[in-house]
Amino acid sequence: MDLQLVAVIAIVALALVFDFTNGFHDAANSVATVVATRALPAKWAPPFAATFNLLAYFVIGTAVANTIAKTVKADFGGVALTFAALFAAIAWNFFTWRFGMPSSSSHAIIGGLVGAGLAAGGLDAIDWSSVEKAAIGIVLSPAVAFSIAFGAMYLVFGIQKLFSLHDDHPVFKGLQLVSAAGVSFGHGANDAQKTMGVVAALLLGAGYTTVGDDGSTIVVPEWVALGAYGAIALGTLWGGWRIIETLGLKITLLHASSGTAANIGATTAIFGATALGMPISTTHAAASSIVGAGVGSGKGANWRVVGEMVVAWVLTIPATATIGFVMLRITILPVVAASIGVTVILALFGTWATWAMLHTIHADDVAAEIPDEETLSEPLPEHPHVVGHGPVP
Repeated sequence: MDLQLVAVIAIVALALVFDFTNGFHDAANSVATVVATRALPAKWAPPFAATFNLLAYFVIGTAVANTIAKTVKADFGGVALTFAALFAAIAWNFFTWRFGMPSSSSHAIIGGLVGAGLAAGGLDAIDWSSVEKAAIGIVLSPAVAFSIAFGAMYLVFGIQKLFSLHDDHPVFKGLQLVSAAGVSFGHGANDAQKTMGVVAALLLGAGYTTVGDDGSTIVVPEWVALGAYGAIALGTLWGGWRIIETLGLKITLLHASSGTAANIGATTAIFGATALGMPISTTHAAASSIVGAGVGSGKGANWRVVGEMVVAWVLTIPATATIGFVMLRITILPVVAASIGVTVILALFGTWATWAMLHTIHADDVAAEIPDEETLSEPLPEHPHVVGHGPVP
């Protein structure tokens, strides 16, 4: 087995680790609302979401994967660059998850690729048209998701009046499950492809895959697609409960009716972007939908928490680009120095990440914070209100 093949296998394994972190970091996008409204017991929510993450493998193509794969031009790609980009994204996912901050895994991997690409070849190494496509989705997804969720709240109010349904009615809990399944499916469809794109670009550079007949689309092997979807589903299964707590219980007080509106907003934004091959942030879409539903329902939003999220969103690309840049520079040092530097960094980070995963909150902790059925059955004001808070400070 030659050294190049060993290196490629190691980086593919690292890519699957990133997908695992993507899964638990973004599990909240689809399950936070159903947990917060008791539409589904907390312990059942991650397996529910993971199932629909994985089902996307059998339906969705690879348009998003190809957008990500072309972020860095093929001439500048390679094992070292892919390693640096993936490490940056994994490190940021762990850091923001530890503090319960719903940041974007999409931003993280794009930032890591841009930083490593700049270190490898300067501005000429980046395919700025691919970055621009991602940036458009990043800007549009929160606005679209907020607007749709806000509007959907009034559609829900209309349905309530027409059929005399209260805010915690089983019909809305059923609709929440259907829409949460859609968010989970969309999350798997959009986010798993980001890892597929990174691995496909690596395999193309190493000569293990080819470009399609159209001359521009990279052929993504089936084992890459299945591995990416499987890893993100496993990560979702693990839970990432700190971020579920933030999205479901710290932004606003969700009822089954407003949770349904939030999921409609997120699903519409995610599926629309996936169809266009646009690697949007599913986190931005989900969080913005919850804010839109909270404001539309009359419960308002905790703008301190929202502000902290936005700060994390703004910092994600610069932070991961910096980490990716530094890591790439370390890998191109003389062999001994590079080996020592990379080994020390991986050992320190791995130790901290393992400690963080062993000392975190779990389903039972979040379940204990969810409002009781009596609170969730109190009627919503049915008029917009900006300022509010969730059941958890």
